[in-house]
Amino acid sequence: MDIIGKIAEELKIRVTQVEAAVNLIDEGNTIPFIARYRKEATGSLDDEKLRELGEKLEFYRALDARRADVHRLIDEQGKMTEELAAAIENAKTLSELEDIYRPYRPKRRTRATIAAEAGLTPLAELMLAQEKGVDILAEAEKFLNPEKKIETADDAIAGAKDIIAEQISDNADYRKWIREFTYRTGKLVSKAKTEEDSVYRLYYDYNELLSKMPSHRVLAVDRGEKEGILTVKVEVEKEKVFAYLRSQVLLAHHCSSTDYVGEASDDAYERLIAPSVQTEMRNLITDNAQEQAIRVFGENLKNLLMLPPVRGKVVMGFDPAYRTGCKIAIVNDVGDVLDTTVVYPTPPQNKTEEAKAKLTQLINKHKVDIISIGNGTASKESEIFVAGMIKEIDRPVSYIMTNEAGASVYSASKLASEEFPQFDVSLRSAVSIARRLQDPLAELVKIDPKAIGVGQYQHDMEQKALDTSLAGVVESCVSGVGADLNTASVSLLSHIAGINSKVAKSIYEYRTTVSRFKTRAELLKVKGIGEKAYKQCVGFLRVPESKEVLDNTSVHPESYGAAYSLLALLGFEKEDVRLRKLGELKQRLESQGKAKIAEQLGIGIPTLDDIVSELEKPGRDPRDELPPQILRTDAMDISSLKTGMEFVGTVRNVADFGAFVDIGVHQDGLVHISKLSDKFVKRAADVVKVGDIIKVRVIDVDVAKKRISLEKIR
Repeated sequence: MDIIGKIAEELKIRVTQVEAAVNLIDEGNTIPFIARYRKEATGSLDDEKLRELGEKLEFYRALDARRADVHRLIDEQGKMTEELAAAIENAKTLSELEDIYRPYRPKRRTRATIAAEAGLTPLAELMLAQEKGVDILAEAEKFLNPEKKIETADDAIAGAKDIIAEQISDNADYRKWIREFTYRTGKLVSKAKTEEDSVYRLYYDYNELLSKMPSHRVLAVDRGEKEGILTVKVEVEKEKVFAYLRSQVLLAHHCSSTDYVGEASDDAYERLIAPSVQTEMRNLITDNAQEQAIRVFGENLKNLLMLPPVRGKVVMGFDPAYRTGCKIAIVNDVGDVLDTTVVYPTPPQNKTEEAKAKLTQLINKHKVDIISIGNGTASKESEIFVAGMIKEIDRPVSYIMTNEAGASVYSASKLASEEFPQFDVSLRSAVSIARRLQDPLAELVKIDPKAIGVGQYQHDMEQKALDTSLAGVVESCVSGVGADLNTASVSLLSHIAGINSKVAKSIYEYRTTVSRFKTRAELLKVKGIGEKAYKQCVGFLRVPESKEVLDNTSVHPESYGAAYSLLALLGFEKEDVRLRKLGELKQRLESQGKAKIAEQLGIGIPTLDDIVSELEKPGRDPRDELPPQILRTDAMDISSLKTGMEFVGTVRNVADFGAFVDIGVHQDGLVHISKLSDKFVKRAADVVKVGDIIKVRVIDVDVAKKRISLEKIR
């Protein structure tokens, strides 16, 4: 199989791009490194495309390995033919390969093997031959074998039919046709096993074409079945399958064995083919749905991690609760904890005035700018309390509702106990809620991505595939933003391309026990970082204090020479970079000709563009170019919403069927996919992403069910 050509065709990219990417992956380069520093080789393929390419490469190599196995196993039986070898070579899927191998696979004892042991194979072959003038009943009398329980002609014919049915079932071409027919025309049918209401009521009497069923409905039905609320099956027009099989095995004329062969072909489908093919179809649509859900989860996670940080602000983290009180942590502009306390403004204590006095004193003492309120239990009551309190404070303070998903997971973790041994679990959550506002990426990397709450049905997915995908997303985000070698946490460092948790700890130990990093090159002194690891990670790490100005950029050390040659060619000094005196850099570059300069420097235009971008803004953070998060000063309740009201909201989660938007009333509203655009939208993620700030209009409110329906204002 031409794996390179196949991948190029599927990804709609050039063969040369795939070849270059495969070579780089095989050499052990990480995806972020290839995406950032090998653009000339890959034609500027981005992280997402490279990861998809890597997955396909792994799949097709595994397919080729199985292809070789099947060829070997059949050859060892002495049954390999040119025709069979060609079929194996041309098989495009694992299912096709297994269908080819099926007749040669060692079989457990079946009705057909028992019949064959009784000597009925010649009778089965005679029946399949369908010769005119042959009396099958009379021929069957010749195969009686009481010792094998073949005591009558009918027994012999029944056994022969079992042999024929298995032969039909083992035919790869028949199975391929039935598989395609089932997928194209079959329906997934679900029925209720209970009359009680549940979240699966939509599927109590439901059917939909397998080929058209969207991923979120497939996963919902799967979960309903797993929880014992639904019965689920695949329904196919089996008469059409019967007709197809009969057309393949029956000859044009009618003879004494025609009816028996027809019955055997019907039995082959119902007893042997249908159960396995229908199971395959269930697995296929579930696998496709999970793949789509993992992709959506990854997109949501990326957008959440890349939310712009709120810099230079003192933040109060407010972790709401009822009986145990609201946990408070105040952190300074760099995330250091200044103070903590517990207040009880919510039921059942309702110590509102006491809480107000205590928090007002802390706000004034530490000059708090923003209150970050977790959106979990008691968050609505807490929001109303905070909104009322800040109206009475002279200092200008705003608040924001922060997604606290995973905060409890982090606060109970070993990492949190090492970071804050002096705090109990709940106070650690308050610190996390505050820091999530200041730097979402740095704080969220401490938490298992599955606990962050921007996916659907993640617990139903194949966990290894989900973990691999999300780890790749985190690695790309962290590497894309970069990390300060002297301040980044071990958690953040461990997600940099080319660095694992062990090496991250070594970096931390080096800077705390040996020396703070004065240059990037010092990384080579760290235990566990050799030339190969250094090459992969160094471009994503920063040393702002370094005398080498490019150490605070994403310019890779391998390109430092090209960067300084560029400055010289364009009439600039090295110090101009530090002093930000490169205002005419692009103009001078354009006047001399970008292609000409790139050739002189011995680099490609993509690398030249990246160098120029970094020279102009050393230490830049790509997140700063995104819209800022929405800060609020007033609280609203779902009961105060009216149809037609308009809001500016934040997209909190995106599913295939729509987007959930926070409009400041505790309960996120749903913008259904049909209300996201005037044009047809296949996936909500094609229109909005987590963290987007959008204008929406209320179109329906169900207070009892806490449902808000919105439409995006175009």
